[in-house]
Amino acid sequence: MHRATRAERAGLWPENRAAGAVTLGFDDRHRRRVRLATDAGEEFLLDLPHALSLEDGDGLQLDDGRWIAVRAAAESLIEVTAEPTLLTRLAWHLGNRHLPARIEPRRILIRRDHVIADMLSKLGATLRFIDAPFTPERGAYDDRHGDIHGHEHAHADAHHHDHD
Repeated sequence: MHRATRAERAGLWPENRAAGAVTLGFDDRHRRRVRLATDAGEEFLLDLPHALSLEDGDGLQLDDGRWIAVRAAAESLIEVTAEPTLLTRLAWHLGNRHLPARIEPRRILIRRDHVIADMLSKLGATLRFIDAPFTPERGAYDDRHGDIHGHEHAHADAHHHDHD
């Protein structure tokens, strides 16, 4: 079984030479070591030095030099819309519940949840149930803000602290 030990962000790997693709949901795109299969059924081992948040368009390099494209799977979501002031207020309510959300200028996307849908409706939101890739906002300390390709880099401006 081949191993993928290197990952690169979209645009930083030879996407036109992809030998295949692996389609994963949001939860399955944050991994370090797991057995995966391409969309064509070829199994490989994702074996990275640390857990990474992979996004649609990222690339995984196999030990034989081939590249596999990462694709975000469609998931059951709620599209939340409202006038701008209310949309901001709704974003606060979702954040207060620590829900992963994709925040865009005219809508918010969240995972389907009937309890949250009921709350949003009561607050005046317009809801539409859709199936689409889920790429929620990442936290300020998430790995998406740094390098991902399997080795560490020192950054002069880096700082770390605890939230205790």
